[in-house]
Amino acid sequence: MEFVIIAAAVVTLVLLVNANLEAAVARRVLTVLLLAFTTRLIVHALVMRTGVIEYGGDNLEYERHALEIANYWRFDGVSFVTADEMSSLYTVAVPCNVFALIIYLCGGPAPLACTAVVALLACALCVIVYRLARLVGADARAAFQLLVVTAFMPAFLLHTSDTYKDGFNAFLTISCVGIGVSLARRFRTSRLLLAAPLLWCLWHVRPYMVFMCAIPLVFGVVASRSNFSVRKLVAFGALLTVGMLFASGVVDNAPIEQVQQQLDRGQSDVVRRSNMGGGSGVVFDDSGNAWGDLGPKLVYTILAPFPWTQGSLAFQLGKIDVLVWYFLLYCAVRGACRLWRHDRRMLLVLLLFIVPGTIAYATTMANIGLIFRQRIPIVIVTSLLAAAAWTRIRRDQALPAEQADAAPLERSTARS
Repeated sequence: MEFVIIAAAVVTLVLLVNANLEAAVARRVLTVLLLAFTTRLIVHALVMRTGVIEYGGDNLEYERHALEIANYWRFDGVSFVTADEMSSLYTVAVPCNVFALIIYLCGGPAPLACTAVVALLACALCVIVYRLARLVGADARAAFQLLVVTAFMPAFLLHTSDTYKDGFNAFLTISCVGIGVSLARRFRTSRLLLAAPLLWCLWHVRPYMVFMCAIPLVFGVVASRSNFSVRKLVAFGALLTVGMLFASGVVDNAPIEQVQQQLDRGQSDVVRRSNMGGGSGVVFDDSGNAWGDLGPKLVYTILAPFPWTQGSLAFQLGKIDVLVWYFLLYCAVRGACRLWRHDRRMLLVLLLFIVPGTIAYATTMANIGLIFRQRIPIVIVTSLLAAAAWTRIRRDQALPAEQADAAPLERSTARS
Protein backbone atom coordinates (compact mmCIF):
# COMPACT_ATOMS: atom_id res chain seq x y z
CA MET A 1 0.00 0.00 0.00
CA GLU A 2 2.92 2.32 0.66
CA PHE A 3 3.99 2.17 -2.97
CA VAL A 4 0.41 2.79 -4.11
CA ILE A 5 0.39 6.04 -2.12
CA ILE A 6 3.76 7.03 -3.58
CA ALA A 7 2.46 6.32 -7.09
CA ALA A 8 -0.67 8.37 -6.34
CA ALA A 9 1.54 11.25 -5.18
CA VAL A 10 3.49 11.13 -8.45
CA VAL A 11 0.28 11.13 -10.53
CA THR A 12 -1.05 14.05 -8.46
CA LEU A 13 2.17 15.97 -9.10
CA VAL A 14 1.91 15.42 -12.87
CA LEU A 15 -1.72 16.59 -12.90
CA LEU A 16 -0.91 19.57 -10.68
CA VAL A 17 1.90 20.82 -12.92
CA ASN A 18 -0.06 20.39 -16.14
CA ALA A 19 -3.15 22.07 -14.69
CA ASN A 20 -1.34 25.17 -13.46
CA LEU A 21 1.32 25.85 -16.10
CA GLU A 22 1.41 26.26 -19.86
CA ALA A 23 2.37 23.12 -21.81
CA ALA A 24 5.85 24.32 -22.82
CA VAL A 25 6.72 25.39 -19.28
CA ALA A 26 5.03 22.37 -17.69
CA ARG A 27 7.35 19.91 -19.45
CA ARG A 28 10.48 21.59 -18.09
CA VAL A 29 9.02 22.10 -14.64
CA LEU A 30 7.77 18.52 -14.39
CA THR A 31 11.23 17.16 -15.13
CA VAL A 32 12.72 19.24 -12.33
CA LEU A 33 9.98 18.43 -9.82
CA LEU A 34 10.01 14.69 -10.50
CA LEU A 35 13.75 14.77 -9.82
CA ALA A 36 13.13 16.84 -6.65
CA PHE A 37 10.43 14.39 -5.52
CA THR A 38 12.69 11.37 -6.09
CA THR A 39 15.63 13.07 -4.39
CA ARG A 40 13.58 13.57 -1.25
CA LEU A 41 12.65 9.90 -1.07
CA ILE A 42 16.31 8.93 -1.58
CA VAL A 43 17.48 11.34 1.13
CA HIS A 44 14.81 9.93 3.44
CA ALA A 45 15.90 6.33 2.88
CA LEU A 46 19.67 6.78 2.75
CA VAL A 47 20.29 9.74 5.05
CA MET A 48 17.43 10.57 7.41
CA ARG A 49 16.69 6.98 8.51
CA THR A 50 20.21 5.56 8.54
CA GLY A 51 21.83 7.86 11.08
CA VAL A 52 24.40 9.23 8.61
CA ILE A 53 23.87 12.63 10.21
CA GLU A 54 22.56 13.17 13.72
CA TYR A 55 19.66 15.51 13.18
CA GLY A 56 16.01 15.84 13.99
CA GLY A 57 13.85 13.98 16.47
CA ASP A 58 10.57 15.84 16.22
CA ASN A 59 9.87 14.01 12.94
CA LEU A 60 9.80 10.74 14.87
CA GLU A 61 7.63 12.37 17.53
CA TYR A 62 5.06 13.35 14.89
CA GLU A 63 5.02 9.75 13.66
CA ARG A 64 4.33 8.52 17.19
CA HIS A 65 1.42 10.94 17.48
CA ALA A 66 0.14 9.74 14.09
CA LEU A 67 0.26 6.12 15.29
CA GLU A 68 -1.73 7.11 18.38
CA ILE A 69 -4.34 8.82 16.18
CA ALA A 70 -4.57 5.78 13.88
CA ASN A 71 -5.15 3.53 16.90
CA TYR A 72 -7.75 6.00 18.18
CA TRP A 73 -9.56 5.80 14.84
CA ARG A 74 -9.72 2.00 14.96
CA PHE A 75 -11.93 2.24 18.04
CA ASP A 76 -13.83 5.51 17.54
CA GLY A 77 -13.87 5.94 13.76
CA VAL A 78 -12.02 8.35 11.50
CA SER A 79 -12.31 12.02 12.49
CA PHE A 80 -10.05 15.04 12.78
CA VAL A 81 -8.25 14.76 16.11
CA THR A 82 -7.11 17.95 17.81
CA ALA A 83 -5.29 18.77 21.03
CA ASP A 84 -8.69 18.74 22.78
CA GLU A 85 -8.89 14.96 22.29
CA MET A 86 -5.15 14.30 22.47
CA SER A 87 -3.20 16.94 24.39
CA SER A 88 0.16 15.67 23.11
CA LEU A 89 -0.69 17.03 19.65
CA TYR A 90 -0.37 20.62 20.88
CA THR A 91 -0.25 22.62 17.59
CA VAL A 92 0.63 19.90 15.06
CA ALA A 93 -2.80 18.40 14.47
CA VAL A 94 -2.83 18.74 10.66
CA PRO A 95 0.51 16.99 9.92
CA CYS A 96 -0.20 14.25 12.46
CA ASN A 97 -3.71 13.62 11.11
CA VAL A 98 -2.38 13.44 7.55
CA PHE A 99 0.32 10.97 8.59
CA ALA A 100 -2.27 9.04 10.63
CA LEU A 101 -4.49 8.65 7.57
CA ILE A 102 -1.58 7.17 5.61
CA ILE A 103 -0.71 4.82 8.48
CA TYR A 104 -4.38 3.85 8.78
CA LEU A 105 -4.57 3.01 5.06
CA CYS A 106 -1.28 1.08 5.14
CA GLY A 107 -2.21 -0.82 8.28
CA GLY A 108 0.93 0.22 10.15
CA PRO A 109 3.97 2.53 10.10
CA ALA A 110 4.61 3.91 6.62
CA PRO A 111 7.41 6.52 6.86
CA LEU A 112 8.23 6.43 3.13
CA ALA A 113 4.61 7.02 2.11
CA CYS A 114 4.31 9.85 4.67
CA THR A 115 7.48 11.40 3.24
CA ALA A 116 6.03 11.11 -0.27
CA VAL A 117 3.10 13.29 0.80
CA VAL A 118 5.48 15.85 2.34
CA ALA A 119 7.57 15.77 -0.87
CA LEU A 120 4.39 16.34 -2.89
CA LEU A 121 3.63 19.44 -0.81
CA ALA A 122 7.19 20.67 -1.40
CA CYS A 123 6.82 20.26 -5.16
CA ALA A 124 3.39 21.93 -5.11
CA LEU A 125 5.02 24.84 -3.26
CA CYS A 126 7.57 25.14 -6.07
CA VAL A 127 4.72 25.54 -8.57
CA ILE A 128 3.23 28.26 -6.37
CA VAL A 129 6.63 29.98 -6.17
CA TYR A 130 6.86 29.98 -9.99
CA ARG A 131 3.42 31.55 -10.36
CA LEU A 132 4.12 34.07 -7.61
CA ALA A 133 7.38 35.10 -9.24
CA ARG A 134 5.47 35.78 -12.45
CA LEU A 135 2.88 37.82 -10.53
CA VAL A 136 5.58 39.85 -8.83
CA GLY A 137 6.95 40.69 -12.29
CA ALA A 138 9.69 38.15 -13.02
CA ASP A 139 9.97 36.78 -16.54
CA ALA A 140 9.56 33.06 -17.30
CA ARG A 141 13.30 32.42 -17.27
CA ALA A 142 13.82 34.02 -13.84
CA ALA A 143 10.74 32.29 -12.40
CA PHE A 144 12.01 28.92 -13.61
CA GLN A 145 15.43 29.56 -12.09
CA LEU A 146 13.77 30.38 -8.78
CA LEU A 147 11.71 27.19 -8.97
CA VAL A 148 14.88 25.12 -9.41
CA VAL A 149 16.65 26.90 -6.54
CA THR A 150 13.63 26.43 -4.25
CA ALA A 151 13.24 22.75 -5.12
CA PHE A 152 16.84 21.93 -4.18
CA MET A 153 17.53 24.52 -1.46
CA PRO A 154 19.36 22.30 1.07
CA ALA A 155 17.41 23.34 4.19
CA PHE A 156 14.06 23.06 2.44
CA LEU A 157 15.04 19.74 0.85
CA LEU A 158 16.20 18.28 4.17
CA HIS A 159 13.06 19.27 6.07
CA THR A 160 10.76 17.91 3.37
CA SER A 161 12.57 14.56 3.18
CA ASP A 162 10.97 13.22 6.34
CA THR A 163 7.92 13.67 8.54
CA TYR A 164 8.69 17.20 9.71
CA LYS A 165 5.95 19.82 9.84
CA ASP A 166 8.11 22.43 8.11
CA GLY A 167 6.86 21.40 4.66
CA PHE A 168 3.24 21.91 5.75
CA ASN A 169 4.11 25.24 7.33
CA ALA A 170 5.96 26.52 4.26
CA PHE A 171 3.23 25.38 1.83
CA LEU A 172 0.39 26.96 3.80
CA THR A 173 2.29 30.15 4.61
CA ILE A 174 3.48 30.84 1.06
CA SER A 175 0.01 30.02 -0.29
CA CYS A 176 -1.54 32.65 1.99
CA VAL A 177 1.08 35.25 1.09
CA GLY A 178 0.48 34.36 -2.55
CA ILE A 179 -3.22 35.09 -2.17
CA GLY A 180 -2.29 38.50 -0.77
CA VAL A 181 -0.09 39.15 -3.81
CA SER A 182 -2.86 38.00 -6.15
CA LEU A 183 -5.45 40.21 -4.43
CA ALA A 184 -3.13 43.19 -4.76
CA ARG A 185 -3.05 42.56 -8.52
CA ARG A 186 -6.78 42.00 -8.93
CA PHE A 187 -9.41 41.53 -6.25
CA ARG A 188 -11.39 38.32 -6.53
CA THR A 189 -13.74 37.08 -3.84
CA SER A 190 -13.04 33.45 -4.68
CA ARG A 191 -9.33 33.87 -3.95
CA LEU A 192 -10.02 35.61 -0.66
CA LEU A 193 -12.36 32.78 0.37
CA LEU A 194 -9.63 30.27 -0.49
CA ALA A 195 -7.53 31.77 2.29
CA ALA A 196 -9.99 30.58 4.95
CA PRO A 197 -9.26 26.81 4.78
CA LEU A 198 -5.54 27.52 4.37
CA LEU A 199 -5.48 29.67 7.51
CA TRP A 200 -7.49 27.03 9.39
CA CYS A 201 -4.92 24.37 8.46
CA LEU A 202 -2.07 26.73 9.32
CA TRP A 203 -3.64 27.28 12.74
CA HIS A 204 -3.13 23.55 13.40
CA VAL A 205 0.50 23.67 12.26
CA ARG A 206 1.92 26.96 13.61
CA PRO A 207 -0.86 29.21 15.02
CA TYR A 208 1.17 32.41 15.22
CA MET A 209 1.85 32.23 11.47
CA VAL A 210 -1.88 32.86 10.87
CA PHE A 211 -1.52 36.42 12.12
CA MET A 212 1.72 36.94 10.23
CA CYS A 213 -0.06 35.87 7.02
CA ALA A 214 -3.12 38.00 7.78
CA ILE A 215 -1.13 41.22 7.34
CA PRO A 216 -0.33 40.78 3.61
CA LEU A 217 -3.85 39.40 3.05
CA VAL A 218 -5.49 42.52 4.48
CA PHE A 219 -3.10 44.79 2.58
CA GLY A 220 -3.83 42.83 -0.61
CA VAL A 221 -7.54 43.61 -0.23
CA VAL A 222 -6.95 47.29 0.54
CA ALA A 223 -4.31 47.86 -2.14
CA SER A 224 -6.01 45.91 -4.93
CA ARG A 225 -5.52 47.38 -8.41
CA SER A 226 -9.15 46.77 -9.28
CA ASN A 227 -11.58 49.65 -9.13
CA PHE A 228 -13.85 50.23 -6.16
CA SER A 229 -16.48 47.53 -5.73
CA VAL A 230 -19.09 46.59 -3.16
CA ARG A 231 -17.50 43.14 -2.81
CA LYS A 232 -14.14 44.67 -1.99
CA LEU A 233 -15.74 47.00 0.57
CA VAL A 234 -17.66 44.12 2.18
CA ALA A 235 -14.53 41.94 2.33
CA PHE A 236 -12.45 44.66 3.97
CA GLY A 237 -15.32 45.51 6.32
CA ALA A 238 -15.64 41.88 7.37
CA LEU A 239 -11.92 41.60 8.10
CA LEU A 240 -11.94 44.86 10.04
CA THR A 241 -15.05 43.85 11.99
CA VAL A 242 -13.58 40.52 13.03
CA GLY A 243 -10.40 42.25 14.16
CA MET A 244 -12.36 44.80 16.20
CA LEU A 245 -14.53 42.11 17.79
CA PHE A 246 -11.48 40.14 18.86
CA ALA A 247 -9.84 43.27 20.21
CA SER A 248 -12.93 44.29 22.20
CA GLY A 249 -13.61 40.80 23.52
CA VAL A 250 -17.13 40.62 22.02
CA VAL A 251 -16.35 37.21 20.53
CA ASP A 252 -14.28 34.42 21.98
CA ASN A 253 -10.71 35.64 21.86
CA ALA A 254 -9.21 32.29 22.83
CA PRO A 255 -7.27 32.09 19.53
CA ILE A 256 -5.52 35.40 20.22
CA GLU A 257 -4.86 34.35 23.79
CA GLN A 258 -3.34 31.09 22.55
CA VAL A 259 -1.05 32.92 20.14
CA GLN A 260 -0.08 35.36 22.89
CA GLN A 261 0.72 32.42 25.15
CA GLN A 262 2.87 30.89 22.41
CA LEU A 263 4.69 34.17 21.86
CA ASP A 264 5.21 34.66 25.59
CA ARG A 265 6.46 31.10 25.86
CA GLY A 266 8.85 31.48 22.93
CA GLN A 267 10.15 34.79 24.28
CA SER A 268 10.47 33.61 27.87
CA ASP A 269 13.98 33.50 29.29
CA VAL A 270 13.51 29.90 30.48
CA VAL A 271 12.51 28.58 27.04
CA ARG A 272 15.21 30.54 25.25
CA ARG A 273 17.85 29.16 27.61
CA SER A 274 16.46 25.68 27.04
CA ASN A 275 16.73 26.18 23.27
CA MET A 276 20.38 27.08 23.67
CA GLY A 277 21.15 23.39 24.12
CA GLY A 278 22.16 20.98 21.38
CA GLY A 279 25.49 22.57 20.55
CA SER A 280 24.20 25.47 18.46
CA GLY A 281 22.89 27.77 21.18
CA VAL A 282 23.60 31.51 21.23
CA VAL A 283 23.79 33.69 24.35
CA PHE A 284 22.80 37.36 24.06
CA ASP A 285 23.37 40.15 26.56
CA ASP A 286 19.66 40.92 26.92
CA SER A 287 19.22 40.57 30.70
CA GLY A 288 16.43 38.04 30.12
CA ASN A 289 14.40 40.50 28.02
CA ALA A 290 13.27 39.05 24.68
CA TRP A 291 13.41 42.51 23.06
CA GLY A 292 16.85 43.31 24.48
CA ASP A 293 19.95 43.22 22.27
CA LEU A 294 17.61 43.09 19.27
CA GLY A 295 20.26 44.18 16.72
CA PRO A 296 22.56 41.15 17.17
CA LYS A 297 19.51 38.88 17.35
CA LEU A 298 18.33 40.17 13.96
CA VAL A 299 21.80 39.56 12.51
CA TYR A 300 21.78 35.96 13.74
CA THR A 301 18.18 35.42 12.64
CA ILE A 302 18.95 36.55 9.10
CA LEU A 303 22.55 35.43 8.54
CA ALA A 304 23.40 32.52 10.89
CA PRO A 305 25.10 30.09 10.76
CA PHE A 306 28.20 32.03 9.82
CA PRO A 307 30.90 30.31 7.71
CA TRP A 308 33.41 30.32 10.59
CA THR A 309 31.04 28.85 13.22
CA GLN A 310 31.95 25.41 14.56
CA GLY A 311 29.38 22.64 15.04
CA SER A 312 28.20 19.16 14.10
CA LEU A 313 28.30 17.60 10.62
CA ALA A 314 24.68 18.61 9.99
CA PHE A 315 25.55 22.14 11.14
CA GLN A 316 28.49 22.31 8.72
CA LEU A 317 26.39 20.99 5.82
CA GLY A 318 23.87 23.71 6.63
CA LYS A 319 26.45 26.30 5.63
CA ILE A 320 25.93 25.28 1.98
CA ASP A 321 22.36 26.45 2.32
CA VAL A 322 23.51 29.66 3.97
CA LEU A 323 25.88 30.51 1.11
CA VAL A 324 22.97 30.13 -1.34
CA TRP A 325 20.87 32.28 1.01
CA TYR A 326 23.51 35.03 1.05
CA PHE A 327 23.41 35.15 -2.74
CA LEU A 328 19.60 35.23 -2.75
CA LEU A 329 19.65 38.00 -0.16
CA TYR A 330 22.00 40.10 -2.28
CA CYS A 331 19.78 39.60 -5.33
CA ALA A 332 16.68 40.31 -3.23
CA VAL A 333 18.03 43.75 -2.32
CA ARG A 334 18.53 44.51 -6.02
CA GLY A 335 15.07 43.16 -6.80
CA ALA A 336 13.52 45.28 -4.03
CA CYS A 337 15.13 48.40 -5.47
CA ARG A 338 13.73 47.55 -8.89
CA LEU A 339 10.23 46.92 -7.50
CA TRP A 340 10.42 50.18 -5.55
CA ARG A 341 10.84 52.00 -8.84
CA HIS A 342 8.23 50.08 -10.81
CA ASP A 343 5.73 48.36 -8.51
CA ARG A 344 5.77 49.45 -4.86
CA ARG A 345 2.48 47.69 -4.18
CA MET A 346 4.02 44.25 -4.74
CA LEU A 347 7.09 45.16 -2.71
CA LEU A 348 4.99 46.23 0.26
CA VAL A 349 2.91 43.03 0.23
CA LEU A 350 6.09 40.95 0.46
CA LEU A 351 7.77 43.19 3.04
CA LEU A 352 4.67 43.07 5.24
CA PHE A 353 5.41 39.39 5.72
CA ILE A 354 9.21 39.44 5.69
CA VAL A 355 9.82 42.26 8.18
CA PRO A 356 7.32 41.35 10.95
CA GLY A 357 8.24 37.66 10.62
CA THR A 358 11.95 38.36 10.95
CA ILE A 359 11.46 40.57 14.00
CA ALA A 360 9.14 38.05 15.67
CA TYR A 361 11.66 35.24 15.21
CA ALA A 362 14.49 37.48 16.41
CA THR A 363 12.76 37.93 19.78
CA THR A 364 12.85 34.15 20.29
CA MET A 365 16.37 33.67 18.88
CA ALA A 366 18.45 31.30 21.02
CA ASN A 367 19.46 28.42 18.75
CA ILE A 368 20.97 28.62 15.25
CA GLY A 369 19.71 25.17 14.27
CA LEU A 370 16.15 26.09 15.24
CA ILE A 371 16.11 29.44 13.44
CA PHE A 372 17.63 27.68 10.43
CA ARG A 373 14.32 25.80 10.10
CA GLN A 374 11.94 28.53 11.22
CA ARG A 375 13.04 31.07 8.64
CA ILE A 376 12.35 28.79 5.63
CA PRO A 377 9.12 30.67 4.70
CA ILE A 378 10.94 34.01 5.06
CA VAL A 379 13.74 32.76 2.79
CA ILE A 380 11.24 31.65 0.14
CA VAL A 381 9.28 34.93 0.18
CA THR A 382 12.51 36.93 0.07
CA SER A 383 13.70 34.89 -2.90
CA LEU A 384 10.72 36.23 -4.88
CA LEU A 385 12.47 39.58 -4.79
CA ALA A 386 15.61 37.89 -6.13
CA ALA A 387 13.63 36.64 -9.12
CA ALA A 388 12.67 40.23 -9.87
CA ALA A 389 16.38 41.09 -10.04
CA TRP A 390 17.04 38.19 -12.46
CA THR A 391 14.41 39.39 -14.97
CA ARG A 392 15.69 40.27 -18.43
CA ILE A 393 13.23 41.33 -21.11
CA ARG A 394 14.09 42.29 -24.69
CA ARG A 395 12.36 45.24 -26.31
CA ASP A 396 10.60 42.98 -28.81
CA GLN A 397 9.60 40.25 -26.34
CA ALA A 398 5.87 39.85 -25.93
CA LEU A 399 4.26 39.07 -22.60
CA PRO A 400 2.13 35.96 -22.11
CA ALA A 401 -1.59 36.63 -22.08
CA GLU A 402 -1.85 35.81 -18.37
CA GLN A 403 0.80 38.45 -17.62
CA ALA A 404 -0.41 41.19 -19.93
CA ASP A 405 -2.10 43.12 -17.13
CA ALA A 406 0.01 41.91 -14.24
CA ALA A 407 3.66 42.56 -14.88
CA PRO A 408 4.59 46.24 -14.65
CA LEU A 409 8.16 45.27 -13.81
CA GLU A 410 8.50 43.34 -17.08
CA ARG A 411 6.97 46.15 -19.08
CA SER A 412 9.21 48.72 -17.41
CA THR A 413 12.29 46.60 -18.01
CA ALA A 414 11.29 46.07 -21.62
CA ARG A 415 11.08 49.81 -22.21
CA SER A 416 14.45 50.52 -20.61
